Amino acid sequence: MVMKTIGVIGGMSWESSAEYYRLLNRNTKARLGGHHNARSLMVTVDFAGVEALQRAGDWNALGAQMAEAAMQLERGGAGIVLLATNTMHRVCAAIEAAIAVPFLHIADPTGAALKAAGVTCAGLLGTRYTMELDFYVGRLHGRHGIEAVVPGKQDREDVHRIIYDELCHGIVKDESRRVYQRVIEDLEARGAQAVILGCTEITLLIGAGDSALPVFDTTALHAQAAVDWAIEG
Repeated sequence: MVMKTIGVIGGMSWESSAEYYRLLNRNTKARLGGHHNARSLMVTVDFAGVEALQRAGDWNALGAQMAEAAMQLERGGAGIVLLATNTMHRVCAAIEAAIAVPFLHIADPTGAALKAAGVTCAGLLGTRYTMELDFYVGRLHGRHGIEAVVPGKQDREDVHRIIYDELCHGIVKDESRRVYQRVIEDLEARGAQAVILGCTEITLLIGAGDSALPVFDTTALHAQAAVDWAIEG
């Protein structure tokens, strides 16, 4: 059996990309045993430029940049492409149009896991782009029947700030964990049955033992789905 090559667009931030690399290899070893690890490629973009374009709202330029990275992975032999960030799935259409190999959208393994667990309403934590724009909430609802509840305005600002000012730099603070825990408790009070860690850095701060609600970690679910596909086709 030859495992297909997983292509990863990373660097947004490199902290979460390192977690993807760890999970892809750990999950492959769990599936295949022995000395097996994932066959993978990663193209790492410079997050400074990406973050500036996000703030400027230039999603067309970001789409072109992500499409070029995806084509680079395809030319390198990737059999499937992952985007190791939730926020940049705002431009997934540009990626899908640029490559012939499958693109695994991060919201789909998450939506499938929520549905399998009987969850119909989930709290969503992520960057303000992920929480406020429709590309993520809409996909969860339209494809998986999941209603996503997002925090209030000030809580969204706090969640976003902690991601960009701390987690993207590998800074993990207990006081920030308490902020997220309070936000999760509020989402529970508003009817959420579970919480989606809808930013690939949040897994650095919040685990199952830190949350009043069941945790669905998009990073872990995405990586597991990629390994399953690469092994099974």
